[in-house]
Amino acid sequence: MPERLSARDALALLTDDFAELPSPARDGQPDGPLAWPGYDASRARAAARTGEEESVVCGHATVGGTPVVLIAFEFGFLGGSLGERTGDRLEAAHVHARERRLPVVSLVATGGSRMQEGMLALTQLQRVSRQSALTRAAGLPQLAVLRDPTTGGGWATLGAGADVVLALPGAQVGFAGSRVRPPDVDPAAYTARAQLAAGTVDAVVRPGELRETLGRWLALLTASSTEPDPAPVPGALGRADLPATGWDAVRRARAPERPRAHAYLDAYFTRRAAISGDRCGGTDPDGMLCGFGTHDGRTVAYAAQTGAATRPAGYRTAARLIRLADRLSLPVLTLVDTPGAANDAEAERQGAGAAIADLFAAVATARTPITTLVIGEGGSGGALALAAPGNTWVTPDSYFSVIAPELAAAILKRPPEQVRKTADQLRVRPQDLVDLGVVRGIAGAAT
Repeated sequence: MPERLSARDALALLTDDFAELPSPARDGQPDGPLAWPGYDASRARAAARTGEEESVVCGHATVGGTPVVLIAFEFGFLGGSLGERTGDRLEAAHVHARERRLPVVSLVATGGSRMQEGMLALTQLQRVSRQSALTRAAGLPQLAVLRDPTTGGGWATLGAGADVVLALPGAQVGFAGSRVRPPDVDPAAYTARAQLAAGTVDAVVRPGELRETLGRWLALLTASSTEPDPAPVPGALGRADLPATGWDAVRRARAPERPRAHAYLDAYFTRRAAISGDRCGGTDPDGMLCGFGTHDGRTVAYAAQTGAATRPAGYRTAARLIRLADRLSLPVLTLVDTPGAANDAEAERQGAGAAIADLFAAVATARTPITTLVIGEGGSGGALALAAPGNTWVTPDSYFSVIAPELAAAILKRPPEQVRKTADQLRVRPQDLVDLGVVRGIAGAAT
C-alpha cells in the first residue's frame, strides 16, 4: 500500500506559499442534520487527529510560477468524505477561482459521501459538479491529482471530471471503494495504472516529479488569448521534390523511412505534455498522439496520427483535445497520417462510426483556429476527420485519397495491374490536391 499523504503534505509537494481561504460559516445542529448519534464526537476526534476542521483544505498559491486555487482532501478526516461543510468549502474555492480567473488544482483523496449526513451529503456531488461546470464554462482549466485512495463521488466529480488527470503511483482509484466491491473482483482494476490503461488518467507521476509536471501543465493551459492566431504550418521534413505519378505519391507516403509524427512534433515544439485516453475506457497510443506544446513561445494543442490505422479511442481522444483547446482559446495543430480508420470487428464494437462522427463535429464546431498538415497517408474519412476545412496543407511525400487505390480498383472490379492507373485517376498527388482546391498548399522544407 502506498504512503497516504496528508492534505498538508500533498500541498507541500507543490508549493511553498499556500494561503488558506476563509472557511464559510455554517450553524450546525447537534450531531449533524440527521442527528446521527456520536457524529459531533467523531468530528472532534478527526480534528484532533489531523489538525483540520474539515475533510478538505482550500486556498491559493503559486505552482511553477502560475497562480492557482488548490483543493486538498484530508483522508484522515472521516475518510476524506464529503458533507455539507465540505461542499461549502469546495463551492467557495471555485467561486474564488472564477472571480480571480485562476485555474483549479484538486488533490483528491476521498472515500465518498459522508453517511452521517445521508442524502444531504450525497447531493453535495451535484453542488460540486455545478461549480466545476461553471468554472469550465468560464474557460479556466481544472487539473486533478489522484492520491490514495480516490473513490466514490469525489472520483466521479473533481477527479474524473478534470481536464487533465494525474495520479500518484500505487493510488487506489475507482468509483467503488474497497468495502463495497464484489468479493471476487480483481483489485488490480482499481488502481492508477489500470485507470491509465483505461483512458481515464493522463499520466502516473511520482511525488518528486509532481511539482515540475503540474507547473508545466499549468503554464501550457493558461497561455490562452481572446482571439488566437492559427498555428503556423510545420515545415516539411521529408523529400522536397514532387511525385511524378499518383502511384509514386502513394509509395513515397508509405515508405518506412519517411518522417513520422514524432519527428514532426519534436521539430515543432520546444516542450510538450501529452494527454492520454478518451475518458470512455480506451486509448490509442499507437495511432494518435495528443497534447499541448510550446511553439515560438505560445501554447499550441496537437493531435497527430502516427501512420497506423486509427482506432475509435484515438478519434475520441482527438475530439476531447480539440474541445479542450477550444474552451481554453488555444490554437490546434493536427497531423494527418493514416491508411484509414481501423476496420476490424473490435473497432466496430468500440463504435468506430460514432467516434469518427464526433471528431468531425468537434473540428466543424471549433471556434479556435485549426491548422492541418498531411505528412503521409491520407486515407479516406479516417484521415479527413482530423483535417481542418479551409486550412489543410500537404507535404511533398504525402497523398490524400477518397479511398486507397487498391481498394478502389477492387470496388471497380479492376485487375491488380490497374492499381497504378487507378491511383493516377484518383488524383492523389500533392499538386493534384492543390489544383482541386482540396488543400491550401504544399509545405516548404523545414528551416
